[in-house]
Amino acid sequence: MKTEQPREAWNKGKLVGQKPPLRPKDVWAIRIHVQNAHSVRDLALFNLAIDSKLRGCDLVSLRVHDVTHVNQVVPRAQVVQRKTQRPVQFELTEPTRSAVRAWLDKAALRMTGAHQRPAR
Repeated sequence: MKTEQPREAWNKGKLVGQKPPLRPKDVWAIRIHVQNAHSVRDLALFNLAIDSKLRGCDLVSLRVHDVTHVNQVVPRAQVVQRKTQRPVQFELTEPTRSAVRAWLDKAALRMTGAHQRPAR
């Protein structure tokens, strides 16, 4: 009769469960790193993620018309979450608005008005 030795768990000694939130110094370190990499899109998305606290699926499904009105980035936006189907309102800080504006300019994305067709 052959006896098998118990296997070691894949997560033994690893931190499992909910991770601690980012500290402000971590957020600023990431922000500086992305700015130094000259990645306008990544900076805009990171700032939007921090300001809105949206899930990733909701963040990447944002449209230009969700955060702009006429020819400016709005200071406050509202989107409906995909998972909960509840509206979430959030404020866009000035660094976020300028990063989004820079991304829209660089990517040649159109800022739309309320009655126009959304830009892609």
